[in-house]
Amino acid sequence: MIMDNPFSHYFMQGALMTGFMLSVMTSMLGPLMVQRKMSFMGSGLSHAAFGGVALGLLIGMPNVISMLFTVAVAIAIVWIQKRSQLSADTVIGILFSLAMALGIVFLTLRDEYGADAFSYLFGSILVLDMANMYQIFFVLFVMGAGYFMGCWSRLAYATFDRKLALVDHGKKVYWDEYYLAIVIALVIVVSIKLVGVLLVSAFLIVPAAGARLISQTFYGMGHITQILSMFSVAAGLTASYYLDMPSGPCIVLMQVLLFGGCFVEHVRK
Repeated sequence: MIMDNPFSHYFMQGALMTGFMLSVMTSMLGPLMVQRKMSFMGSGLSHAAFGGVALGLLIGMPNVISMLFTVAVAIAIVWIQKRSQLSADTVIGILFSLAMALGIVFLTLRDEYGADAFSYLFGSILVLDMANMYQIFFVLFVMGAGYFMGCWSRLAYATFDRKLALVDHGKKVYWDEYYLAIVIALVIVVSIKLVGVLLVSAFLIVPAAGARLISQTFYGMGHITQILSMFSVAAGLTASYYLDMPSGPCIVLMQVLLFGGCFVEHVRK
């Protein structure tokens, strides 16, 4: 029996293209988040985004409101953490708890919310509209602009020696940290409709964690993260097609399997 090619279908081609764009975005952020021990920020902001989604559904503008809400939470996390003696994890925990509580309140104020809320909680990379595409292109533009402005190179520098980066670049290092938080928030917002609030943090952390185990350099870590992420998208979509399973969980399971392979290779050495 000859099986058909899953990527001969337009909806699968669109999902693969979207997944690859998501891989590019998350592979730029993932290594920085893993090296800076910011994994909880990805999880916290993805849950905080739920509050923005709920408010957006209540108002009738889920895409715009969720983006503004999540960016505001990200900025607040950095601002409070810099002006207090609280750890970043503590601030994230407080704000994402507040956002989740507000999200539940906003949903209860809406007469019908089940199907809409469910779609954001679990997502589907197979269902893509032009609003999602415009959001993705906007975030790619913001990330590209940051690259040409030198933000990414300064962030990499400060990741390994923040004090020396402050000496060389001054207050730009502080503003870069706000930029990083904003970009993480934007990537999470454009991703939740595709993979869901519950799974989006895996895209940011799991491939980068696997790359961290087998890469010798930070530069190589970024490339390996992108390879692992793209492969997991293609393999996960293929598995979901043949097994008739949800695409997001299949992709994440593939990411975890690849992480397991990287861990075995790391231990073997």
